Amino acid sequence: MSTPPAGTTKKGIFSRNDYLAPLPIPTGRKPCDVLNIVWRKNDVFIDIGNYSIGSAVMVMWPGVMVFLAMSFFTRNLTSDFSQDILILGACIMALPIFWLIQGLFREVPLPVRFNRQRREVCVPRDNGEYWIVPWESVTAAATQQSSVSQAGKTTMGLLVIGFENPDPNATQDNKHFSLGFNCGGGTTAMALWECMRSYMEIGPDVVEDQTARFDRSKGIWATYLEDLNKAAKLRGWFITALWEGFCGVFIFNTLLIDVLERWKLNPPPDLPHPDIIEWSKPLPPEQWAKRSPELEVAIAQREAELAAPAKSERV
Repeated sequence: MSTPPAGTTKKGIFSRNDYLAPLPIPTGRKPCDVLNIVWRKNDVFIDIGNYSIGSAVMVMWPGVMVFLAMSFFTRNLTSDFSQDILILGACIMALPIFWLIQGLFREVPLPVRFNRQRREVCVPRDNGEYWIVPWESVTAAATQQSSVSQAGKTTMGLLVIGFENPDPNATQDNKHFSLGFNCGGGTTAMALWECMRSYMEIGPDVVEDQTARFDRSKGIWATYLEDLNKAAKLRGWFITALWEGFCGVFIFNTLLIDVLERWKLNPPPDLPHPDIIEWSKPLPPEQWAKRSPELEVAIAQREAELAAPAKSERV
């Protein structure tokens, strides 16, 4: 499956595709795990999960609250209109809520594991197989689509990461596998991709470790109050009360997210196969895999391109 070289951008009237890999060269964006996809991180590997129950709640809950608020504030105008809003909201939100509930009763998919010492990626498949894919062969693209209606312009996008089955005798329906992350495309997708790329090419410390949320030793309310105190020290109590307090509870329902993450991702699933457990063990530094000469050249060229605008600004 051929893709344009990394760094290529293709623009349409209502679309934009940014090709990020192969080869995995810098995007110029700071790594940011906007969807909480990093499930496990250490000096050897990073686990990337595609089961984001929190993101699903954050997308659906505002819609639920909008319909409830509209029904509540119009109840004194006419009860029939208020009731119609509730029925309309139920019709619109029923299917997404059904999918969410259905997903809660399924097993959490195994994560994809990026091993920086071997420069390989372990891709678990539904049939119990594990692909070991060279890191530099992984494809990545940020796709973005826009549409215009009477309500205005709407933009949606994905980060798509692709893997090729290393078995040359694989059947046609078992040759390719991809992960899609609903992050909006564009610069957000690049920042999400940088979590994986920077970990593999620079080191673990570049990617912020937010995996403590999967090992909650305190209760839900105690954890919430602790997070409020941390946020207040950074941004002050007014902003904290507005954002983490009002918006966090009523708009995005972070308490429900915490409940569901504790249920489904405490702890996140691991890769149990004995061969993968052995593959995930640390190696002596002298046995670490090295970048290919092609990637070394590509990264040097890209870093020079990114540095050129900074130099011109200083001049």
